[in-house]
Amino acid sequence: MLAASLGVAGTAGGQVRTAYPDRRGVALSQFPRTIKLADHVYGYEEIRQPGFTTVSLFVVGADGVLLADGQGSVAATQALVDAIGAVTPKPIRWYVVGSDHGDHTAGNSVLPTDVRYIIHPQSLAQMQRDAARPARGAGAPQVVVPPAAMTGDTETINVGGIEVRVLFLGRAHTGGDLMVQLPAQRLLFMSEAYLNRVFPAMRSAYPSEWVRVIDRALALDVDRFVPGHGFIEEPHVSREELVEFRKALQFVIAEVRALKARGLTVDDAERQANWGPYTEWFLREQQAPIAVRKVYDELEGRLK
Repeated sequence: MLAASLGVAGTAGGQVRTAYPDRRGVALSQFPRTIKLADHVYGYEEIRQPGFTTVSLFVVGADGVLLADGQGSVAATQALVDAIGAVTPKPIRWYVVGSDHGDHTAGNSVLPTDVRYIIHPQSLAQMQRDAARPARGAGAPQVVVPPAAMTGDTETINVGGIEVRVLFLGRAHTGGDLMVQLPAQRLLFMSEAYLNRVFPAMRSAYPSEWVRVIDRALALDVDRFVPGHGFIEEPHVSREELVEFRKALQFVIAEVRALKARGLTVDDAERQANWGPYTEWFLREQQAPIAVRKVYDELEGRLK
């Protein structure tokens, strides 16, 4: 489905700011949807269980397409490839691994075999480890391991006349987080380093470093920040929501730090944590206990 705009009915004060489609007023029947963000630049939102969006970005150049992040299954990624095909017949030539997690990479086997991967060394190492694990059962998706990693923190790609910069701004959600900046369009796709109204997911995160990564992103000459999960927003709202996500990270770190300072065990901290304004954010019940343990790991020097 090709969407011309993001306009959706909201409250009297404007669009409801949430990752929940029903609270936002977006019917599940509208997904997957392709959203034009600028000339030749598109966002793609698909719903994954338990009901929030996974976002991809693609750029259509004169001689091919750059795709940043896939989806969480072969079928979902094939639907993404088909959606790109509805916009342009040009081939997918570049693929940026913004996040190495399976909800963004599990369908990569449907991408062209000659696609050029851009991936951070830490993510490449993680995908090699994932591929070495025994299959999780019949029909489990094949882990596609890119052949090589990028050698620096920045790589510039000429996507058929469109300048695209792939940036590593530091360790955040995965440790190998890559972002895609389009300087002329003043746009930054942040993958899972930006979760719009989703409780901070820290299974493989570096909490305090993540805050600093967002600071670096906010300092760039960018108008629109595109998340890896949660809804794509209009430019001014996207900056406000990224600032709010930064506040959520800081709140989680401060709350856990305070609980640990009181001498609580990690189990007691999980039970006693007060998440304040972020209690109603998407996946709080699932993600909060993981975040507590990850911040304890950081405070006790176990993150390397």
